[in-house]
Amino acid sequence: MQTDAGIPIYERIGTGERFFLTIIIIVGVFMAILDTTIVEVILPKIMGPLSTDIYGAQWVITAYMIAAATGLLMVEKLAMSFGLKRIFVIGLVLFTSTSFLCGHATSLEEMIAFRSFQGLGEAFLVATAETILFTIYPPDKKGMAMGIYALAVSFAPALGPTLGGYITDNLSWRYVFFINVPIGILNLVAAVVFIPRIITVRKRFSFNFASFFLVSTATVALLTLLSKGQENGWFQSILIIKLAVVSAAGFLAYAICELLSKKPLIDFSIFKIREFRSAMGIYFFVLGLSMYQVFYLLPLYYEKLRFMSTFQTGLHLMPMAICIAVFSIMSGLLSDKIGPAKVLIATSVVYLWGVYFILPHLNYYTPKLRTILMTLPYGVGIGMFFAPVTTMALEKLGEQTNLGVSLMHYIRFVGGSFGTALATNTLQKKLAFHYDEICALQAGNEHYILPMLGKWQHQLQALFSQDLALIKSKILLGYATKIQAFSHAFQDTFRDATIYAVVGCLFLLFFFLGRPSASCEPEPFETINPQETSRRTPDHAGINPG
Repeated sequence: MQTDAGIPIYERIGTGERFFLTIIIIVGVFMAILDTTIVEVILPKIMGPLSTDIYGAQWVITAYMIAAATGLLMVEKLAMSFGLKRIFVIGLVLFTSTSFLCGHATSLEEMIAFRSFQGLGEAFLVATAETILFTIYPPDKKGMAMGIYALAVSFAPALGPTLGGYITDNLSWRYVFFINVPIGILNLVAAVVFIPRIITVRKRFSFNFASFFLVSTATVALLTLLSKGQENGWFQSILIIKLAVVSAAGFLAYAICELLSKKPLIDFSIFKIREFRSAMGIYFFVLGLSMYQVFYLLPLYYEKLRFMSTFQTGLHLMPMAICIAVFSIMSGLLSDKIGPAKVLIATSVVYLWGVYFILPHLNYYTPKLRTILMTLPYGVGIGMFFAPVTTMALEKLGEQTNLGVSLMHYIRFVGGSFGTALATNTLQKKLAFHYDEICALQAGNEHYILPMLGKWQHQLQALFSQDLALIKSKILLGYATKIQAFSHAFQDTFRDATIYAVVGCLFLLFFFLGRPSASCEPEPFETINPQETSRRTPDHAGINPG
């Protein structure tokens, strides 16, 4: 494809070519994002073949998450030096090849190593893909571009339990990885041949390895802490305390290193842009600390409280996933017409209504069809969220777009880890609280409990001796008590997730309150302008793009 550094990329390609490029990019992203949830399904299946327990198997997810989060911190510098296309292609190569290796892993150590490189591949894919997609669409269609990207980012995780359950039930857990290989190879060929050069004038490679080491160490410690905190009893564990100290010290040392460095790893001047700053606050609290909690809780509700299989759980979540897909595109189109901030207002209303007033009514006794209907507003809220918040964050970044994308995905991993940890901790605390409360009520109502136990004992005596029948009656009562406590715990945890969404919505409120008059607003950047980049940055080198 012929390139002209003076013409924006969206003017150099036609509608048909843009459509084809969008498919190439979205397939790669969809495949990578899908892997984040589909692998959770196979954890019980891999313990035997890899000779490990559930805690060892969880490192398969933790290693992937850590590698992806730290890899995102490299993407911006690499892309500016080697080009978005090359980094996207490298991401595809890494992800596809390690998917093949994961499918052939014979030990936990092999699986963790391969998954780490697979996570790095995802980091390269998702960050460059979103930047490419944002760049190839004209300014009046960037909301639609982010809606299409949101479809992959939000629909793929919802599809994970269904597809993972089907594959493990009908084939083998190894096919969860093998399925990526043919898709990845075809996508790789298409990307190499058809994706154009996005950045035609590039910077010489300059990387702050000291800052990267410090922030990576802090991130690894933090994500490990959040992943293993519940398992180890949080701050009752010496390991968790050590991880917290390492994380805090790492971030502090990183901040000092950045202040003293002439070439910082991250250009924090990006946070001076009000739209990006506000969007990041919304993104962290609403997505990371609220949406991820609910997304983690819903499969648990179906599997642990309603005793459904993984595949049945996926089928019950499928209508919600379809809502996400449909409203992702709709919200993108609306963002182009009325502005992303206004769409976020409607999103906030729908999401808060769904999470606070509807989901807390899910319980053990809710009919299955009704549970599906009750999750739909949550699906609408998620679908309406991604496109406007990313459009709002990126629309004025110009040549900092790739940095903004990398930081948003980094926040997605860190915030999501916080959200999952919060949900796990809250659910366990509420379970213990309600179990004790129900037991206290039973102790104060023995005139009701004892006759009921006697009735159960009498019925069980047809199968067991009198003493054994009494023991089994008490076990049955304890089991029923736990189920009821678990049901109340889910309701409380759903409701508590709303608190963080409200905090996130405050960033949107402050954005509107602090908005300057129209005559004072600066003109937004339209896209990455290579000529402006070369004029403003004297240390750029006109490296021959490839």
